[in-house]
Amino acid sequence: MEITQDKQDNVNVVSVKGRLDAGTSGSLEEALGSLVEAGEAKVLVDCRELDYISSAGLRVLLAGAKQFKKLDGSIALSALNPNVKQVFEISGFTSIFPIFATREEALESLS
Repeated sequence: MEITQDKQDNVNVVSVKGRLDAGTSGSLEEALGSLVEAGEAKVLVDCRELDYISSAGLRVLLAGAKQFKKLDGSIALSALNPNVKQVFEISGFTSIFPIFATREEALESLS
């Protein structure tokens, strides 16, 4: 899995590429943790190139959401492919995270 980060206006964008599972979720946990430590409150996880997510990946996102909430911040997701979106729907995570069809829609909502 590859993770890249950039910032657009006041929103930190974390882009994930590949598979988010038990073997790779630690990298995302570190990336989100560093944003929390820096006091960054608005985060968009761009899932456009995310091919797969396991329960370990879901746990990292949930833990991140709880940390950002403590900062009065928020985390949103964008561009989930159909398979990844189905995992979110089955797990009930669509009610936890704001999910947007495109990165642009998510950025507009978070700004």
